[in-house]
Amino acid sequence: MRTFIRSPLTWLVIAEMVVVGALLVLAWNLVGSSLRPVASAPAQAEQPVASADDSSPLPDFPGLTGAGSRGPLPGLNLDSAFWRDRLVALNRDQVLMAQLEWRLVHAAMSAAESYVKDVVLPAIVRAERTVSG
Repeated sequence: MRTFIRSPLTWLVIAEMVVVGALLVLAWNLVGSSLRPVASAPAQAEQPVASADDSSPLPDFPGLTGAGSRGPLPGLNLDSAFWRDRLVALNRDQVLMAQLEWRLVHAAMSAAESYVKDVVLPAIVRAERTVSG
């Protein structure tokens, strides 16, 4: 038992367990903090500025979306300006994600092509020379 405690491998395993445990606690806290709601004003409190070229076919329902003195009503927000702003932001984010995906795929394809050209083909040529020569 005494040699087991004096063994460097035992202390390395213990140190590794401590490091992995600390990383797990850190990851748990990061995931937990990302799931907690941020203490900020609700999205409905922000009043979007109506643009001059607002040619949307969506009607506004002033009787349903009027801001009461008690705050926003629970349930579905029927304000067309609210949904228009959210959909514009969603479409913008979708375009950014598509561009990022294209760059990642393009970079991966370029890396695979250069690997085949620089590593695989010269190895095949060398192998064919040794077999035939």
